[in-house]
Amino acid sequence: MNRKVHNICVYCGSSGDVSPVYRETAARLGAMIASRGHTLVYGGAAAGTMGIIADAVLRGGGRVTGIIPSDIPGEAAHPGLTELHLVDSMHTRKRMMIEKSDVLVAMPGGFGTLDEMMEAFAWRQLGLHPHPCIFLNTAGFYNHLLRFLEHCVNEGFLRPPHYELVRVADTPEELLELLELLDEL
Repeated sequence: MNRKVHNICVYCGSSGDVSPVYRETAARLGAMIASRGHTLVYGGAAAGTMGIIADAVLRGGGRVTGIIPSDIPGEAAHPGLTELHLVDSMHTRKRMMIEKSDVLVAMPGGFGTLDEMMEAFAWRQLGLHPHPCIFLNTAGFYNHLLRFLEHCVNEGFLRPPHYELVRVADTPEELLELLELLDEL
């Protein structure tokens, strides 16, 4: 069987002060990305779950493309990436991450992760890219957000076909199984 090799964009946090379950999930997902021959596309930093997932992909012999804006104070680029793009703004970063990817995944994270993923969903809704957008719902992290999105549908602010663009996987294993199912469509 000839499986498609994915460039998987993963939005994730730069904070190192998170529960071990998120660090472990980042490491497991990174190892799985590498073992299946996929490429990680991410925000380019060395800190937090961003650094953990990049390190795991690299340890597994995989490729990592980092995209980091030069105008973010205190965010240091990961020194060992396969490919690093230093860009002029967050907008350029977000656009390039989408352009270089086949699928967009949000691991648990804060404002930056949510900003990037919500923009990816909005662009998908508008037809600006064709990529699946998937929440990695580690330990139920996104349950409240998913209920809020259902509330948006119920209140008429989000059309049901657009809500159906939302994909969810609870584990890295489910995420990669979902990618294989999407390849078959």
